[in-house]
Amino acid sequence: GGHVLLVKQYRVPHSANCLELPAGLIGDHDDSEDALTSAGRELEEETGYRAEYLEEVGDFYSSPGMVSESFTLVRASGLTKVGNGGGVDGEDIIVHRVTLSDRSAFVAAKRAEGCVIDVKLLMLPGLAGL
Repeated sequence: GGHVLLVKQYRVPHSANCLELPAGLIGDHDDSEDALTSAGRELEEETGYRAEYLEEVGDFYSSPGMVSESFTLVRASGLTKVGNGGGVDGEDIIVHRVTLSDRSAFVAAKRAEGCVIDVKLLMLPGLAGL
């Protein structure tokens, strides 16, 4: 089967490590960046993998009753390892390459370690029960 890349990094609001999909801000380095360009750049910075294909899945709202924050979900495929990842500016991101067959057990183990689990992981097939 395939794999998914997950990242773990310390998040100050929770005073804990958080397990997440690779993510970043659109245009935080260049105001002219679009979502796909930003996603490719952030994927490489955080994970060390470069995507051959990037596809916009759609725009989503994380908590529409509370905040206006939204995100654009991008699917990356055709990945090639080109660097170490880890992020920039002291982000200290840990990269996990997880087989799809092990994803539920992996997320459960990280939760048991005290990791905060990003709600966007529910978008991975087979994790809805977690």
